[in-house]
Amino acid sequence: MTTKKLFGMVFAALLASSLFAADVVLNPEHPDRYVVVEGDTLWDISTMFLRDPWLWPEIWYVNPQVKNPHLIYPGDILTLVYVDGKPTLQMSRGYSTVTLSPQVREESLEKAIPTIPLNVIEPFLTRAIVVSEDELETAPYVVQSAGEHVVTGVGDRVYARGIEEQNHPVYDIYNPGGPYIDPDTNELLGYEALFVGRGPVEQYGDPATLYLAETTREVRVGDRLRPSDRTTAFTHYQPHRPPDNTEGRIISVLDGVTQIGQFNVVTINLGTREGIEPGHVFRVYQDGAMVKDTVSGKRNDMVKLPDEDAGLIMVFRSFEKVSFGLVMKATSAIHINDFVRTP
Repeated sequence: MTTKKLFGMVFAALLASSLFAADVVLNPEHPDRYVVVEGDTLWDISTMFLRDPWLWPEIWYVNPQVKNPHLIYPGDILTLVYVDGKPTLQMSRGYSTVTLSPQVREESLEKAIPTIPLNVIEPFLTRAIVVSEDELETAPYVVQSAGEHVVTGVGDRVYARGIEEQNHPVYDIYNPGGPYIDPDTNELLGYEALFVGRGPVEQYGDPATLYLAETTREVRVGDRLRPSDRTTAFTHYQPHRPPDNTEGRIISVLDGVTQIGQFNVVTINLGTREGIEPGHVFRVYQDGAMVKDTVSGKRNDMVKLPDEDAGLIMVFRSFEKVSFGLVMKATSAIHINDFVRTP
């Protein structure tokens, strides 16, 4: 199934279901008409028209006469109208009128505007994964580099053990990171694994020999191997609410960032087993602090302050027990262990 068809099916399902109990509230400064330009994202356009951008499907009118009506391209014209008293966004393709001779015409999916900034999440779409403890222990691994290299990188060769079959000519190499632990239950949710390189097998055996055709950082003894992932990452998401009353926590921020703000990638302790999927939007809440009430006169009288709204994240990749999300809005500082909840 093509990405275009899959996106259309997901979008149609969203339109057909009653996912939102709340009324749609327009942005007070919304335009009545907008022409899409290169560099726009669906989230940016949604924010122009709506107070809550994840409610976009509630006002989107799919014109069946427009090719690829589920995708938005530069030049498309969006018009806000009212149907039965409810706001509706209609789209028309903003192409100039030209005389065409009979020919085959194609419209590239890649030219459609993305939902969120792809340059920010691209490294995490295929090159950062979450693996289970069993996968980590049984995966092939680098046992030694070939030659006396201070730093092993592109153009070098490494020896690897555990490649027992000859079905995969190319392998991705990952550096095993720390564990993801649920802060509430102490459950081991998986291990972070960061992409460090890729290379073809030059010679099978025990150990096998790999040539490092690509590296992003030093390849070290103990790095794990997986058959190379050549699948095309899904990049056209539809912002929508997760199941009602869903709650989790931010358990990690990726790529060594210490301060969490807009467009940082975070990991939450919710995954496909909780029904989480790409496009789900969560509101972030700072955990209210425990403070001593010095006025009540009671000894050791402690009170928990309310949780404070800190921003929004949108999930763009899900695993069984955790998901990666992008911070779309940060109204205040966001921290590890902050709550994420259904908006």
